[in-house]
Amino acid sequence: MSEDFRQQALDYHAYPTPGKIAVELTKPADSAADLALAYSPGVAEPVREIAQDSDNVYKYTAKGNMVAVISNGTAILGLGNLGPLASKPVMEGKALLFKRFAGLDSIDIQVKHRTIDEFVDTVANIADTFGGINLEDIKAPDCFEIERRLIERCQVPVFHDDQHGTAIVTAAGMLNALELQGKKINEAHIVCLGAGAAAVACMELLIKCGAQRERIYMLDRKGVIHTRRDDLNEYKQLFANNTDKRTLEDVIEGADIFVGVSGPDLLPPEALKLMADKPIVFACSNPDPEIKPELAHEVRSDLIMGTGRSDYPNQVNNVLCFPFIFRGALDVRASVINDEMKLAAVDAIRELAKESVPAEVLQAAGVEALSFGPDYIIPKPMDARLLPRVARAVAVAAVESGVARIGLPEGYMES
Repeated sequence: MSEDFRQQALDYHAYPTPGKIAVELTKPADSAADLALAYSPGVAEPVREIAQDSDNVYKYTAKGNMVAVISNGTAILGLGNLGPLASKPVMEGKALLFKRFAGLDSIDIQVKHRTIDEFVDTVANIADTFGGINLEDIKAPDCFEIERRLIERCQVPVFHDDQHGTAIVTAAGMLNALELQGKKINEAHIVCLGAGAAAVACMELLIKCGAQRERIYMLDRKGVIHTRRDDLNEYKQLFANNTDKRTLEDVIEGADIFVGVSGPDLLPPEALKLMADKPIVFACSNPDPEIKPELAHEVRSDLIMGTGRSDYPNQVNNVLCFPFIFRGALDVRASVINDEMKLAAVDAIRELAKESVPAEVLQAAGVEALSFGPDYIIPKPMDARLLPRVARAVAVAAVESGVARIGLPEGYMES
């Protein structure tokens, strides 16, 4: 990162007003009459209505359009455990994305705690204030336990985006890449470099899409995760293979798919050469991928590649899904975000990539043309069609799977 860009980023956050979000009024407050309605004595009327029927909170307050973005700062971007306050710019950024892409109001909350129990209690005790809870930048394996407990305790959807947002966009792009390469997911040999929250969630969702668990080889800092290791947590154990293979080079030979959620330059060109014909490489380490696209294409002319970066084709970016998933979930008052809703989002995203691309999207992307193919397997984040397509698909799935508290509004997100 250049010094010039660093200063631009600091100035962007500092001026003209510190931070990226603010509260705005939705009702007039210009006269004594306005204030009498907004607060005392008028506010007593909706209070009584909500006390009689708690569902009225959606009618008289902003709950139904409000998401809390919550972190403890233990896994901030690629920077590590820097504490709750250091996570605040990222959480404000998430709130900005919710508003920009889905019209959802969002407030960031940083939790200081000593134990998982304390964190869960804190979030569970304030959850009813919001329409949904987006967990962010929480280290593995704590994030798995935290999310599981909060889903059990909360009456609003809880979604750890580092896990499921990454998984949904990865699955959408992967299914399209497999289609283009003429391969079937149930036959694919998959290598996953990384064994944290995103890695586990990505592989679990690919399994739900048809991948075979026994064909997945996952690696952490100690190498291949196998059944004879005695240092595996319960989540890594799900991907322990009964194999004598121990290194990346061992497992990548003949592999169809490489998914990297680890660190920069960890996929050597020599290992890429060992992959099967027409391989798929998602090198998603940010800001520097596991292998640079220029080098990967130099080594293999037959591959399809995605990264987490916006300056290369096929950006695997959570913003393609999380604002719209929450939009759909909140609009039917879903109690959870279940597998049916996640898979509906996968399908909506992947199908949109096969449609013609509007001129305004091309202009925003800074390209002259885009069409479904090796360099365009997932939509661009600025594609306005993502909101109606993904939100509607998620809302329909919530209703059909029985987790919605209200039906689909008439004409909802019809494009």
